[in-house]
Amino acid sequence: MAGIFGGLFSSDMAIDLGTANTLVYVRGRGIVLSEPSVVAYHVKDGVKKVLAVGEDAKLMLGRTPGTIEAIRPMRDGVIADFDTAEEMIKHFIRKVHKRTTFSKPKIIVCVPHGATPVEKRAIRQSVLSAGARRAGLIAEPIAAAIGAGMPITDPTGSMVVDIGGGTTEVAVLSLGDIVYARSVRVGGDRMDEAIVNYLRRQHNLLIGESTAERIKTSIGTARMPDDGRGASMMIRGRDLLNGVPKETEISQAQVAEALAEPVQQICEAVMTALEATPPDLAADIVDRGVMLTGGGALLGQLDLALREQTGLAISVADETLNCVALGTGKALEYEKQLRHVIDYDS
Repeated sequence: MAGIFGGLFSSDMAIDLGTANTLVYVRGRGIVLSEPSVVAYHVKDGVKKVLAVGEDAKLMLGRTPGTIEAIRPMRDGVIADFDTAEEMIKHFIRKVHKRTTFSKPKIIVCVPHGATPVEKRAIRQSVLSAGARRAGLIAEPIAAAIGAGMPITDPTGSMVVDIGGGTTEVAVLSLGDIVYARSVRVGGDRMDEAIVNYLRRQHNLLIGESTAERIKTSIGTARMPDDGRGASMMIRGRDLLNGVPKETEISQAQVAEALAEPVQQICEAVMTALEATPPDLAADIVDRGVMLTGGGALLGQLDLALREQTGLAISVADETLNCVALGTGKALEYEKQLRHVIDYDS
């Protein structure tokens, strides 16, 4: 009986539980929340108390005193810190559900294709503990392809490359399911790390994660600029030689050099997927090209870098940041037709 009432009073939702951002889609309302996957704790006498979640917590990253911890509970697309993730999911559900605790929504969450059964169970358990009536899982590449508007139920091959914060998922889809998929643990976070390491090596300058992310989003590029330098920006960090704060200029060419390795890993993952694709589906991909989704797809000229490597037409999805959340939401709306791609048990 409680289950029936719970269903009546709930608004089912789809969650894109990302390494960098969490997006929540509510049935009939679309995407209602998009916030960073960060939780800030206040630690007193060994007891943790949640201080802030999402946008407010992200501002604290790298700037906290000893008594406050800012954590990102997701690593490489899966839960790294179980309790923190549960608190974060609870907070986002409460923020979306302004109603009483009486309502228990059905929730579909997307998971990386390479997630192990243990990792899947951890995500399912966190969602159920956070107050879900039922927890379904959907593979990230399928959600990304649905969100990008690709005809995945047709008997033709479609290829999607979803570049998230923690992982890049490369998948070939046909007849509504995955024919081949590969998940590589390289994404936006690895790009940020590459920029931090490059500046430490080449300029003896230490910068924080948020500065690295700002460099990537402002002047990040996957290819060397034609003039050998490109645009530039001023950045601040700590000089490692004498320990004082320092300001320096960084150019697009330097960023391209810093990002060369993660970009190469993404290109290799796409090439490996193409080699493993059955010939008839490979012919379809030549006709249709490859679709890029996820935040990483916004990296400047990444489509051109991939085109040079593969020789295929590469296009970037319209709402690239929201593709996975929109696709997971559509799976919720059209559950009967897409029942085979949602996993409710295990």
